[in-house]
Order: sequence, then C-alpha cells, then structure tokens
Amino acid sequence: MTLNLDQINKNLRDKSPADIVAWALSIAKNPLVTTNFRPYEAAILNVTTKAKRDIKVVWCDTGYNTPNTYQHAESLISQLQLNVKLYVPKQTVAHRNVVLGIPSVDQPSHKLFTEQVKLEPFKRAMTEHQPDVWFTNLRRGQTAFRDSIDIVSKDKHGVLKVSPFYNFTDEELDSYLKENNLPNEFKYYDPTKQLENRECGLHA
Repeated sequence: MTLNLDQINKNLRDKSPADIVAWALSIAKNPLVTTNFRPYEAAILNVTTKAKRDIKVVWCDTGYNTPNTYQHAESLISQLQLNVKLYVPKQTVAHRNVVLGIPSVDQPSHKLFTEQVKLEPFKRAMTEHQPDVWFTNLRRGQTAFRDSIDIVSKDKHGVLKVSPFYNFTDEELDSYLKENNLPNEFKYYDPTKQLENRECGLHA
C-alpha cells in the first residue's frame, strides 16, 4: 500500500488520539504498541487497548527500572488487562555489572551497553512479531529527531509508526490521564539515555 504521509498527517492533525488510532487500525493487519512504562505511557496504552482489546504490548525491559516503575507497570497491566509480550536482555544485570557496568554516554563501551540492554531485545521483538503498524508515545519537543517526524511516519524498515499524542503537551496529557482515571509515575530511569533529550537508537 502506497501512503502519502504528508496528506495523512494533514488530515489527522486536528483529530483526537482515539480517531488517529481508529484510522491506523483500519489499515493495519498486525499492529502492536511498545512501552517502557515511563511517564505518560498509560495514555498510549489506554487509547490503543480501548480500540483493540488484545493488541500486542511489547515491553522491552532493560532490567534497570526503578521499583516504582515496576510497580507502575504491574498496576497498569492489571488495570488495562494488557496483552504484554516481555523481552529482556540475554545477559542478567548482575553479570553485566561485573563485565561492563553502566558506561557513561561518552565511553566507547556505551554503544555495546545500549545494544545489549535495549536494541537487541527490541530487534528480537520486532522480528518475531513483524508489525505493519507500530504505536508509540513519541511527542514533539522531546528530542530534535522527534521534532522532525509527525503523527505518522515510517521507520527505517518501512513499518508505519503512529504517535497519537504527538502534539500533546504534558498538561494535556495530565488532563487525559485524569479524565481516564489512569496513574502516572515519574521515578523512571533509562541507563541508555542518561540525558532526557538523547535518543537511544530505537527511533532514530
């Protein structure tokens, strides 16, 4: 299917997240949503599961999440009855701490670290599930790369990436969570990014 992304984004710009999800599902054969249960992830999980109860929810758990994040994840999994597909690194945190530790972003070993804890599990998930539509919670203003895309874009493998809350502010997401009785959690840690405005490699 050939899609005119510029026209699609123009048509979707004034649509609600629910409308955007409905449009994407209307052309999807094998959709999934990815999550790391960081702040505001409840929004994308709620809007997608409302539209498709059994949508696959791919969680690539680095193993370095805070206790708060794991508690938040379990709460959301229960509340929304998520169809979670869990992917973890092939090496345990304890083993990696001995041989590699958590390198800072300016160390050469940080690339290997990111590959092990995030990119390899993600590639494994995408290879196994082969989605044609991938729902994410990317938003404008998060990073320079994310500012360069739009509500609908394509990843480097041609998968249609859909970000229903792309133009939402934190305040608008706060309102969405409150209206839908959804929890949020801010004690989140991503060892591959370390800086909030840095891409880890999944999207760029």
